[in-house]
Amino acid sequence: MDASRDDIAQEIAAVAARLVVEEGLEYAAAKRRAVKQLGLPPRTPLPDNATLDAAVREDIAVFCPETQAVELRALRELALLWMDRLQAFRPHLGGAVWHGTATRHSDVYLQLFCEDPKAPEWTLLDHRVEYHPGTVNGWRGEPVEALTLRTRNEALGQWVLVHLMVHDLDDQRGALKPDAQGRKPRGDAAALRRLLAGEVTA
Repeated sequence: MDASRDDIAQEIAAVAARLVVEEGLEYAAAKRRAVKQLGLPPRTPLPDNATLDAAVREDIAVFCPETQAVELRALRELALLWMDRLQAFRPHLGGAVWHGTATRHSDVYLQLFCEDPKAPEWTLLDHRVEYHPGTVNGWRGEPVEALTLRTRNEALGQWVLVHLMVHDLDDQRGALKPDAQGRKPRGDAAALRRLLAGEVTA
């Protein structure tokens, strides 16, 4: 990438990072909106996720380090609550809440690994938890069934969306392979407890 293209990619990343932090947009949507806001052609090369991730962390460090830390902890504690409730389905936390870039605008993404893919749905029904079924893209780009519920987070004083992504039990091994940046892409309840205790970083 030449200097001018690199500068444009960095500019897109900076604008997209603001959208991620302030509105909770997913990375792909934030990049597309940034291109529009900057008045660039639709086919403008986009920054990769590692570049955007670095821009998001820089944005947080500059504009909201203290409030973001409080909001992140509140979301991680909420995630842990649901992981404990759903422990029979081997829940793993991913996304911004796991990687440490979440704000009060972020959703919680839990991967469930089940012998019976309908079991989590029956559990929610048994406990009279309202949810909406749908599909999302999994880590390999394949469609994955997702159960989305709306839960109150008193620490933030707002409602938060929790997405339960239902996978086969055999998928668990592939789910723990390091991502392109060498990070663990998700963690179980024990790993999340260590994060909350300040022992490790995701």
